[in-house]
Amino acid sequence: MKFGLRLRGGLLATLILFGAPVVAPVGAVFVSSSALAQTVQSISVEGNRRVEVETIRSYFKPGPGGRLDQAAIDDGLKALIETGLFQDVRINRGSGGQLIVSVVENPVIGRIAFEGNKKIKDEQLTAEVQSKARGTFSRAMVQSDTLRIAEIYRRSGRYDVRVTPEIIEQPNNRVDLIFTIEEGVKTGVKSIEFVGNNAFSSYRLRDVIKTRETNLLSFLGSGDVYDPDRVEADRDLIRRFYLKNGFADVQVVAALTEYDPEKKGFNVTFKIEEGAQYRVGAVDFRTSIPNFDPSSMRAYSRVNVGSLYNVESVEKSVEEMQIEASRRGYAFAVVRPGGDRNFEAHTVSVVFNVDEGPRTYIERINLRGNTRTRDYVIRREFDISEGDAYNRALVDRAERRLKNLDYFKSVKITTEPGSSSDRVILIVDMEEKSTGDFSVSGGYSTTDGALAEVSIAERNLLGRGLFAKASVTYGQYARGYSLSFVEPYLLDYRVALGLDLYQREQKSNSYISYGTKTLGFSPRLGFSLREDLSLQLRYSIYRQEITLPSSLANCNNVLGSSAFNPSPAFAASQTPPIDLSSTGGLGCYYDGEASLPVRKELANGKTLTSALGYTLTYNTLDNNKNPTDGLLVDFRQDFAGVGGDVSYLKSVVDAKYYTPLVSDIVGLVRVQGGMLNKIGSDLRMLDHFQMGPNLVRGFAPNGIGPRDLNPFGTQDALGGTKYWGASLELQMPFWFLPKEVGLKGAVYADAGGLYDYKGPTSWTATNEVNAPGCIPSTVNPSSAGTCTGLVYDDSKVVRSSVGVGVIWQSPFGPLRFDYAVPLSKGKYDRTQEFRFGGGTTF
Repeated sequence: MKFGLRLRGGLLATLILFGAPVVAPVGAVFVSSSALAQTVQSISVEGNRRVEVETIRSYFKPGPGGRLDQAAIDDGLKALIETGLFQDVRINRGSGGQLIVSVVENPVIGRIAFEGNKKIKDEQLTAEVQSKARGTFSRAMVQSDTLRIAEIYRRSGRYDVRVTPEIIEQPNNRVDLIFTIEEGVKTGVKSIEFVGNNAFSSYRLRDVIKTRETNLLSFLGSGDVYDPDRVEADRDLIRRFYLKNGFADVQVVAALTEYDPEKKGFNVTFKIEEGAQYRVGAVDFRTSIPNFDPSSMRAYSRVNVGSLYNVESVEKSVEEMQIEASRRGYAFAVVRPGGDRNFEAHTVSVVFNVDEGPRTYIERINLRGNTRTRDYVIRREFDISEGDAYNRALVDRAERRLKNLDYFKSVKITTEPGSSSDRVILIVDMEEKSTGDFSVSGGYSTTDGALAEVSIAERNLLGRGLFAKASVTYGQYARGYSLSFVEPYLLDYRVALGLDLYQREQKSNSYISYGTKTLGFSPRLGFSLREDLSLQLRYSIYRQEITLPSSLANCNNVLGSSAFNPSPAFAASQTPPIDLSSTGGLGCYYDGEASLPVRKELANGKTLTSALGYTLTYNTLDNNKNPTDGLLVDFRQDFAGVGGDVSYLKSVVDAKYYTPLVSDIVGLVRVQGGMLNKIGSDLRMLDHFQMGPNLVRGFAPNGIGPRDLNPFGTQDALGGTKYWGASLELQMPFWFLPKEVGLKGAVYADAGGLYDYKGPTSWTATNEVNAPGCIPSTVNPSSAGTCTGLVYDDSKVVRSSVGVGVIWQSPFGPLRFDYAVPLSKGKYDRTQEFRFGGGTTF
């Protein structure tokens, strides 16, 4: 026995039915009413193998008076067929008032197999179909499973799928069920169009939605796969985007999809009615709660008069106000926003009404779908628990927090009636997703050369919400490893504890003559003060040392065939006298020594730094990866001297402001600055700020600021204790390229300065003949010598440049190419007009 179903283009093309169609249920045979009108004395069952006789008889229940009438027999017949256990049921009349029920049981499924499926694994299909091995075979269920399999492929963008179920009969009324699948090619989105959008270009709106057009790199993602649910979700994203930007009357009328057989893909068109753009005309606060001052809620409002009407700001204001009212003891307070539009002035007067809501309590919080994540990991994201007053704002906040955990594909919190009218049950439905990452990364930059990294990370370790990561880096100039661990809820408080152990080795290259080795450990605590404000406290302890080739640290010159260290006295005694001024008075630097501060660090050996610090971050960016609007400010301070060998206070601020301009052009203003203050002991050169293209593009790494002027040495950058920088940048898309390519250009102007070196200029050392060199008091001394002679440039020159760049949000990771031309620079600065950097994870 064999049957088949065939699907193509998402529609049922052919359907072979299992048996002849009849008006009554399949196989049912009715005797006449007159025949059954006689009293039924007994019920006998024939043909059953697995189903008990009493089970079948139980479906025929006598009516009033204890008689099994025609209606009761009809109901029993219908109930038997609906069980799905039988493929044929017949009812006949026997002698002596006997009712004979003849059944033919459905076969038992021995095994279920899938053939031809390569894109979707057997395990996923098995979990989706209703037919199960060792379960009862049902033709209707197999039809449903066939459609379900086709739907799964449709969700993955394969609308050309064909699914054919086959039945292979086995002995003892058993069957094997085989689904043969022809997957077909992926059906993508060939074009995305917008109709009616005047305020925002189609290029900008493509950033808002999740659906993407098919391109050459689409095989690396799935955003171009046509998914009707995603298209419908995109309608809401577009609407929310317009509402966020003041278009209170916006309507996304339709999302039209059309299959193009020539392109073998879908064309998607969003039809938009924008309406007018509104600003906030007035903000008022009202209440019906006695003794409650509504004006006290003004401090929690994010809606300002004169600003664009922003639905998200209104919603966040409602949430903050409702939570604050609850804190003040008004547990059932409800904040309802209202708006009065002035269609002529294009303004909205916003009114926040604080009223007493229904007195409803939370009876239970039921969790469903968390097969791996522990219950307490989910429950701790709620600021409410069983028995508390029901607060919709806190429930919405919990749902948002659960989504931000990135442990689940979907999270939805709904309510059900409780055991009484004033009780509700919260239902939290979740779908788990993979939270582990194994990545192999590679990249190249003009600073670090070729670089590779292997890392393994888990965001939800053991289902306990812990984060752990281990990575190993090996590159041309940089090598090391790091181990990280984060407990997001320390002692059940919303405080994140992080632990970092790292080892880094930076090798000498064309920008620095020395290498460094660093081994460190850093615990940290993170606090979320508000949604847009966070604080991190940290302690850092690390050991650092400098490495140098011996040729840069031997303090030897050659006079004739002998190596020696000429002192000023020895030079003056020679005939003719040696003019040390010809070497800048630098004596033993003559054969190309490293700079004095570098060699002093080498002589000091390993140095231990112990520091306390914090970072305060204010973030209102609309998108952290590709921002177009908002402000990001970081303020950091570190105090070294809590033990260790060095002490200082280092302060740094970095502010970036993004704003959309015209025609999808985004403006970026960046201001940064830093200061290093000496506390107690002298500052090391390694503790100074080192700047280059990270401050002013067009300059080499360590290319600006104070520099050793020894013409015969390595002329190392010494760094500075103060710096400032400012940048103006315009980022614009390449309109002639598809949005999905991810390319955009930039033009910019930078200015900045680094100055005020306060590191060592001399030091006293011992046994200097072949040790880190200096100018000794005698020729070839075996005793101590005084190292002097550092001459450096520390002019407060403003460095500036202009340039262009190409930014590529590639599937291989973010890449950036910059070409900048310095306009002003210091005499001894080093430039690098072209710069490239990037990397990937795959």
